[in-house]
This record gives sequence, structure tokens and C-alpha cells, in this order.
Amino acid sequence: MATPAEQDLVLAEAESNKERAQVFGILRLQEDKSAAEKVSGAAMKSGDGRWQAPIFALARKASETFSGGIHVLPKVTEPKTSTFPEEWGAKAFRDPMAMERANLLNMAKLSIKGLIESALSFGRTLDSDYPPLQQFFVVMEHCLKHGLKVKKSFLGYNKSLWGPLEMVEKLCPEAGEIAASVRDLPGLKTPLGRARAWLRLALMQKKLADYLRLLITRKDILSEFYENSAVMLEEEGAVIVGLLVGLNVIDANLCVKGEDLDTQVGVIDFSMYLKNDIDDDYRSEERNGQISAILDQKNYVEELNRQLNSTVQGLQGRVESLEKSNSKLIEELAIAKNNIIKLQEENHQLRTENSVILMKAQQRLEVLLRDLNCELDTYKQSRQGLDEMYNEARRQLKEECQLRQVLHSEHFQSFSSVSIVYLNIIRIFNLA
Repeated sequence: MATPAEQDLVLAEAESNKERAQVFGILRLQEDKSAAEKVSGAAMKSGDGRWQAPIFALARKASETFSGGIHVLPKVTEPKTSTFPEEWGAKAFRDPMAMERANLLNMAKLSIKGLIESALSFGRTLDSDYPPLQQFFVVMEHCLKHGLKVKKSFLGYNKSLWGPLEMVEKLCPEAGEIAASVRDLPGLKTPLGRARAWLRLALMQKKLADYLRLLITRKDILSEFYENSAVMLEEEGAVIVGLLVGLNVIDANLCVKGEDLDTQVGVIDFSMYLKNDIDDDYRSEERNGQISAILDQKNYVEELNRQLNSTVQGLQGRVESLEKSNSKLIEELAIAKNNIIKLQEENHQLRTENSVILMKAQQRLEVLLRDLNCELDTYKQSRQGLDEMYNEARRQLKEECQLRQVLHSEHFQSFSSVSIVYLNIIRIFNLA
């Protein structure tokens, strides 16, 4: 009996095969066409340098390489709808440009997916010599070149990729710094070199998806540079821009100055996307090791989840106790507020009574002041009369004292004369 891990692995394999069959349905439809149609289509587009029918087989082979790599064990398998509608396959038979757009979209998916997976396993900042990063820029260059209008100049006919990228500066002011840096680079002499430098700087800034998203929303601007059936004007362009958001997890340190971007040849190396049957055993062992590592991580995550659940339960108990204490505090706060309201009412009543008492006391004080003023006036008037009487009595006393002194002196003189007479009489009697 199979273990749950093996059952999940089988489900993941079936899901991956189903998704791969849906995504590359156009490729299988194209391979069913006759060899004569392939030859005629190749002859018709050979001079244009566009993507041709044989790339479908390479893209499908490359897709099998990536789909046969690391399998993620899904928790619940759900039926998925096809990424490409069925009418795209029928449209690809009738429209060669639709076929080219589908090819470019598939290669962009493979390139971006391979770059992200290899960068995450690489585990450090990427530089200019990293092969998956170089191939990503080549694929992006082909996507942006698709459907470019040929412009006449005095040197002949050319397709300028720098034109639409330069318009991003007007749509987003933040892109002005990148455009100015590209223009100031001394080694760039061609518009293609400036466009390549712009892509590298935007990737380092982690704004490539944002800038291209702003660009594809302005169909009126892109129509000046691209044909109506170009990738940037169709649904495939929006899908590619959505895939570019995943590149924000990558840290790139690219030295643009001094690099020869004008003369580089943009050729896609399909060898890194192809799967060799010789390495199947090694890849299966590596896959088993990866699956065991994933299972170990799953067990660790489950144990960590159990610990977190116990911690959450403890925290929930604390939260409940805090809620109860909070409810009690709220009740006490309500009671305190009621007491405060009562005290405020009493305070207001006391203040009112105090103001009434103060008003009455002030009125009484005013009455007393008036009475005191009247009494003071009366006292002053009576004091003035008493002063006059006192002065008169003092004057009379002084006169009486003077009169008494005069009388006393007269009395003393009379007494002295009487005493002399008496003494004389006594002497006379004594002599007799």
C-alpha cells in the first residue's frame, strides 16, 4: 500500500503532466501539420528573422525538462483551466504572427522560470556572466523586437528597440534616472545597445515589470512603434509582463559600463532547456532527495504549527482573561463616570449657593459700609463740637487757674500781714 507521501507525489506528477499538456497544446497542434505546410511557412518567413515552427518541438522538450524537475507536493489537487484558450491553436494555423507570439510567450515562460529556479538555488547576487540571466535578456530582446515597424533613415532601414523603451520616461518619472544613465554611458553608440542597457538597469532596480506594464497600457504610443499583431499589443504581452513580476525576488549586480552591448548577438541557447535521457537516473535520485527534504520540511512545519497552535491557545486564554478584566474595568469606569457626574452636579450646586451667599454678603457689606460712613460723618461732626467745647473749657480752666493764683497770692499776703499783727500782739502781751 502506498504511503501518503507517494500518493501526493503521484498526484503532483499527474497534475504537472496535465498542466504541461494544456500549456503547450498549440505546440502539439503545430506538429500535426504536414511537412509541406512547415516548409512553406519557413520559406515565407525566412527573410524576416522571426520565430518559426520547428521551435515548437524545442519548446515542448524544454517544458518537459522544467516540469520534470522539482515537484511541489500540493495539499489539495484542483482541476485547472487551460492557460491558452483552444481558439489560440486554431488562430495559430491561420495567423503566423499568432504562432510567433505563442512561441515567444512559451520561451519567456521557460526563461523566467529557469532563471528564478536557478537563481534561488544559486543563493547569491547574480552578475552579468550568469548564463540563465544572459538568456533571459536575449529572450526579452526578441519579445520586444517582435512586430517592430521598420523606419527609414539616411543609412537605410532599421528597427529601433530604444524608441518604445525611451517613452517609459514620459509615463513614469522614476524611469528618468535610468534613461539619463543610459544616455550618459560612453560606450553605447547604437539604439540597440541603449535598449539592452536599459533592460539591465531596470532589472537591477526591480522595476522592469512596472515599467513594461505602464508601457503596454498605452496602446496609442505603442502603435507608433509596433504593428497591430505584435506581442506588446496583444494578450501575450500582458502575460509576459505578469511573469516578470516574479523576477523581483532576484538580486542582480550587473556592470553595464564597459560592457560591449552594441555588438552582442542575441541567440537563444536551447541546450539549457533540453532534457537528456542519460541524466534520468541521476535526476530521479536528486528528485527523491528533494522530495525527502521537502517531507522533512513538511514534518518540521507541522511540528512548528502544533507548537504555534498551543501558543495561540495560551494567547487566546490570556486574551479571554484580559477581555474579562477589561469588561470589569469598563464597568468600574462607568461607575466612576457616574460618580464624577454626581460630584460635578454637587459642585455646580455648591458653586451656585456660594455665589448666592457671596452676593448677599456683599450686599450686607455695602449696607454696613454706608452705615459706617454715616456714623463716621456723625462722629466727625460731634468730635468737632467736642473739640470746640474742650478748647472753651480749657480756656476757662486756664483763666480760673490764673484767677486762683491771684487770689492765693492775695490771701497769702493778707495771711502774712495778719500773722505779723498777731505776732506783734503776742509780743506786746509778753512784754506786758
